[in-house]
Amino acid sequence: MTKLIQISPADNVAVALHPVAKGEEFAGVVAAEDIPQGHKMALRPIAAGENVVKYGFAIGHATQDIAPGCWVHVHNTKTNLSEEGEYTYEPAVKPVEPETPETFMGFVRDDGRAAIRNEIWVIPTVGCVNGVAQKLCRDNQHLVKGTVEGLYTFPHPFGCSQMGDDHAQTRKLLAALTRHPNAGGVLVLSLGCENLTHEQFLEELGDYDENRVKFLTCQDVEDEFEAGAKLLAELAEYAGKFERKPIPVSELVVGMKCGGSDGLSGITANPTVGAFSDLLIARGGSTVLTEVPEMFGAEGILMNRCVNKEVFDKAVKMITDFKHYFTSHNQVVYENPSPGNKKGGITTLEDKSCGCVQKGGTAPIADVIGYGDPVVTKGLNMLSGPGNDLVSATALTAAGAHLILFTTGRGTPFGAPAPTVKIATNTQLFEKKSGWMDFNAGPVADGEPIAEAGKRLLEKVIAVASGEKTKTEQQGYREISIFKDGVVL
Repeated sequence: MTKLIQISPADNVAVALHPVAKGEEFAGVVAAEDIPQGHKMALRPIAAGENVVKYGFAIGHATQDIAPGCWVHVHNTKTNLSEEGEYTYEPAVKPVEPETPETFMGFVRDDGRAAIRNEIWVIPTVGCVNGVAQKLCRDNQHLVKGTVEGLYTFPHPFGCSQMGDDHAQTRKLLAALTRHPNAGGVLVLSLGCENLTHEQFLEELGDYDENRVKFLTCQDVEDEFEAGAKLLAELAEYAGKFERKPIPVSELVVGMKCGGSDGLSGITANPTVGAFSDLLIARGGSTVLTEVPEMFGAEGILMNRCVNKEVFDKAVKMITDFKHYFTSHNQVVYENPSPGNKKGGITTLEDKSCGCVQKGGTAPIADVIGYGDPVVTKGLNMLSGPGNDLVSATALTAAGAHLILFTTGRGTPFGAPAPTVKIATNTQLFEKKSGWMDFNAGPVADGEPIAEAGKRLLEKVIAVASGEKTKTEQQGYREISIFKDGVVL
């Protein structure tokens, strides 16, 4: 069993694929102390102030002299990041070779869009009607029959007492969810006195199919449950006409996300997702990479893959705007990683970011889109959004992701509105939390080629797109969280 890996020949540290005991040897270096799984061991002397190199990139600098075989972590390493950055476009664009797309069994909407689920969604425009929305879903589960696969709502606390950008973001996000193809029918539920007015919502939504989208304002009716049940029955009748049929995987949009990361995330699960991304793009499909703060320190790896200067400039603006978001609140840009990340072996934000961007594979970056905006360009897209799991997964769904690949080394049970495929970085987690995990990338640590793991993941995605329920779907875990920045009235 291989216990350690040197990811790049330029690295001065190796990563423990499995726990390493004091005295064990790797590449002629004897471990001077126990090295936990996912953590780093010095391969040669690293002087105080010298960069610690992993993935071939500096992930920080040593705060003291580090001898070969010693544990390299937060006690002796610090970030190199600062709030400002200079970016120059140096194109390194390598198109993927086209491949013939396989098919999945999905639904084709009346407007021609593909879907992988045929559900009815209740979208509250304001937190005040969350309870009504939840009761409507509980009371009308009898409508889930035939090809109608579920009736769900997504409570949130916003839609009123918001101003400026926050108000606009809430409106934009909820309208984007309303347009999502996985919903065969949508009931937009309002109170009637909220800031997010019906007229504002209609303007944000744009053209819509009146058979697919219905509206109910609770203050306008005597009995909102009777009125809501009638509208849901109409939506179920409409949605029930759709049946699964073969669709090329080129129609798929797949979001990519990591959370509860560990030191193996950037070695097993994230590169597996990257290999999958390249495979899907080769077949004409689209993938979406977000978590902008978890690109800090590794953004250069991505930016030079932008297909042209225009897309590069959009990427620079996205990164710069997010850094300004931090500094405007008097926060440093390198607050990450979380305590759980550190326990799993991630030392600095650069360490986390270099692992995070592995999900982007090698394909060119076709476009950069804003929060709440849809994917309109085939290929790899970058989406503006924070690292927070619920917020970024919601943003991926709003961008049109049919499903989300979520890598984790620590484990998490939550699910987005879109089917959320949980990918374990290590076999121990996959076996321990079998009720959470859908896919095991752990075999990569024991020698499975990344390319083969990527093919396994493509097969899994096709199965989920064809109706196989994820573990979060089986448990009914579906949540949204909306990005906010300003005051609440």
